[in-house]
Amino acid sequence: MAGGEPGEPNPEEFLYGEEDFVLQAAGWGGPDPAPSRFDRVLLAGWSDRMERGLFRYRLGPLPTRVLPGPVRLVAQLNEQRSAQRRPPQPVRSLRDPFDPGAFNFTRLRPAELLFRLRRTGGPGPPPEPLLVAINASPLERGHVLLLPEPARRLPQALAAPALRGALEAALLSAHPGFRVGFNGLGGGASVNHLHLHGLYLDRPLPLEEAPAEPLGPRLGLLRAGPAPAFLFFAPGPAELEPVSRAVCRAAEHLGGAGLACNVLATRGEPPAGPGAGGGRGLRVLLWARRPLFGPKAGEPFAVALCELAGLLPLPNEPLYRDITEAQALSAIRQHLLPEPELRLLGGELARLLGD
Repeated sequence: MAGGEPGEPNPEEFLYGEEDFVLQAAGWGGPDPAPSRFDRVLLAGWSDRMERGLFRYRLGPLPTRVLPGPVRLVAQLNEQRSAQRRPPQPVRSLRDPFDPGAFNFTRLRPAELLFRLRRTGGPGPPPEPLLVAINASPLERGHVLLLPEPARRLPQALAAPALRGALEAALLSAHPGFRVGFNGLGGGASVNHLHLHGLYLDRPLPLEEAPAEPLGPRLGLLRAGPAPAFLFFAPGPAELEPVSRAVCRAAEHLGGAGLACNVLATRGEPPAGPGAGGGRGLRVLLWARRPLFGPKAGEPFAVALCELAGLLPLPNEPLYRDITEAQALSAIRQHLLPEPELRLLGGELARLLGD
């Protein structure tokens, strides 16, 4: 690990090359995999900051249960996050500019920065370096922020160089549950300053292996889980750049149509599902949704990428104890598109990405 750039936040650099990618990560159900160098450095730094009191609360084991029902939603009780996290910034539109007067990641304390990810060597030109910082209001152990250079003051609009760097981070982990994701404006983003999330979730999700309906050569429609998503797939490192560009092109199309988006990348099976040939790679899911600006009265929980993927961090014990799958699905699906609109959008994206 080396030092950073003069005049900028100066965390250690985590230099990596193609040889550091974990191409055949362990699946679920076997012995716990040996952590990669990336996992060891990230989790050691994260735990150190927890011991030093740099988080808004001390995160211990979280009560967790699977809601009865076919979707198998995972509910977690995280009262501290609900009570102690920084209030989300008010958002007025999908294209709000960066506001230097609001909280942003140039204000992070130096100790909140863990390291800067920087690739050396191939395949292809390296992606944009990413700062890896603690999320001071964590959902899980190891929950971090992946930040393109904060001094550039980019708004929360998904950009291919940043997404590609985050996808490479996913391949650096040996843990099958390390996922990276993005919440857009109107889709649960709480800070209008470009950032992605990385976090370890210790449970498999149905969307990792369920087959998708093909919409085009590079696009599928995945109906597993609580919300249908457009599916992209990268079988290996060489495909990360075209997949990143395709996802961002699709997200830009959604924004032009007045829709918000969320993105999740996870290890998983090829789009046709297990047994269809081909090895595991990275599944990248893009959700299209009605934008929501500010809290909605009567909503039991906010809906962002975790909820769309089937993980429900819940703010209080009665809700955690009593919520049913039907109630949770109703809360999630009120933000989604009706089936005819989803079908129409899928056709538009297939044509867009087929050009």
